[in-house]
Amino acid sequence: MKSFSPAKKLSRTAARNALLLNQLATPGLGSIAARHWLAGIGQLAVFLAGFCIFLVWAFQQFSLALAMWNGADPAPPGNGHPGVLGFSLAALAWLWALGTSLQILREAKKNNPAAPPPVLATNTSWQKTGEVISRRFEFGGFPEAMNFVNDVAQLAEQAQHHPDIDIRWNKVTLALTTHDAGGLTDKDYTLALACDALYLRQQAAAQ
Repeated sequence: MKSFSPAKKLSRTAARNALLLNQLATPGLGSIAARHWLAGIGQLAVFLAGFCIFLVWAFQQFSLALAMWNGADPAPPGNGHPGVLGFSLAALAWLWALGTSLQILREAKKNNPAAPPPVLATNTSWQKTGEVISRRFEFGGFPEAMNFVNDVAQLAEQAQHHPDIDIRWNKVTLALTTHDAGGLTDKDYTLALACDALYLRQQAAAQ
């Protein structure tokens, strides 16, 4: 039986849980839960080492303060700053775990792309090519096409999500993807539906 199995695809919920474990519980636990074994064990080891060093330092300081309270003349502490070292190791483990958590979130987004809403899934006007959906809209002439493009620009500004636009006289092609997520997200499908509704309104007004 293998002790270390390869990482499998995680859901977005599992990726978020890994982030919470790493950043709010113990660095490394979330990475291990997400099956990033080497990174998780390393983060946990660094954190525990720093935590133990810090505890030893805190106990020494407590013993020193207690001896002074009882009127004793305790020996001066040794050179070095074990408290700072312990805290630094714990902080390093936390930052390392944060980097791994962000990587896990990116992997989950890539492996679990957003599903198109039912209305769009049955609309064959939109074509999916790789991680891009696109549709060509046709109008009576160039002015109508430009009016549509201007209205799409307003929708895009409101959504803070901008399509690639190709204009060929009376034909406008829109292409949508979420570049910073590396693929399709709900933003693309929501804007696609809004553009469809806009096109239908313009076509109805032109009749």
